[in-house]
Amino acid sequence: MIELSIPGRGHYQLEYLVLDVNGTIAKDGRLLDKVAKQIALLRDRLQVHMITADTYGKQDNIDLMLGAKSLRLKAGNEAEQKGEYVRGLGAEKVVAIGNGANDAEMLKAAAIGIAVVGDEGLAVEALLAANVVMHSIHEALNLLEFPTRLAATLRK
Repeated sequence: MIELSIPGRGHYQLEYLVLDVNGTIAKDGRLLDKVAKQIALLRDRLQVHMITADTYGKQDNIDLMLGAKSLRLKAGNEAEQKGEYVRGLGAEKVVAIGNGANDAEMLKAAAIGIAVVGDEGLAVEALLAANVVMHSIHEALNLLEFPTRLAATLRK
């Protein structure tokens, strides 16, 4: 768990990290360099969940590399499915990271939503739904590794 007090926002007890896959932790169906190591460092504090439409059909490889099983979305209403998943975990305990239009609902639902700008860009819907925007997934995961940075960014 990551406990975090953010002045002007309150106290957070984050238990879950929900990650979009393609465009966020993977590019063209391949896990980005160094992401596995960063996620491994967070596993002692956060339970990691991945959500994907498996656009490239390579999710089994990513699951194997991360030692985790991802949730495969059904075709249609992907944004709503992601939002419902976060709410099902207990949104107040979730930090979510994504970049696409279909990530907006999960970013908005999560206690803390982090949007990342990757090679695929950042959808305006995700940007508007997020609490924080980072240049890369590596920087976003570093915020969780050093949560006082997150508090400094979000304090009012």
